[in-house]
Amino acid sequence: MPPTLAFASSIAVLGGLDTFLTATVLPIPVWVTFIAWASFFACGGGLAGFVKSVTSNWVGIVIASLCLLAIATAPGSPTLAAISVGLGSGLMILAASAGFLGYPPAIVFGFASLVGTTQATGRGVLDAALTHPTLVAGFSMLVGALFGIVSEMLAKMLTERPRAPAPAR
Repeated sequence: MPPTLAFASSIAVLGGLDTFLTATVLPIPVWVTFIAWASFFACGGGLAGFVKSVTSNWVGIVIASLCLLAIATAPGSPTLAAISVGLGSGLMILAASAGFLGYPPAIVFGFASLVGTTQATGRGVLDAALTHPTLVAGFSMLVGALFGIVSEMLAKMLTERPRAPAPAR
């Protein structure tokens, strides 16, 4: 199968599976898994891209958590929110300078996914439960990266030609 068709088929099937699972048995935001899936490919794919993507996404989630904690100390203060997000944005770029990260957009994907998860779930970073948005976003990013690596492997399998059997001796 041609590579483009293999990737399209792989992503079509797994995208449907991801959507079904997040709508039924995995109570996590499907849009975060798709962001993480894209992040996996943006980080180069393969095992190295998987590690780089998940690590970068999680660093962004941690930075966003710290920013949201700071904002929670003075709710309704646009000045504190601006300072917190400004410092967090600079911290994301500094974090990206670490050799094993090195891809700022993947850190931003994690940051934005946590902020979006807090808004979508109505749960703040001060909530104490398994549905804490930091845990939900972090797990969702891992699930999305796993879908990325599986879609890459499936596309590769669909692209490979079957080998001819070895001649009998």
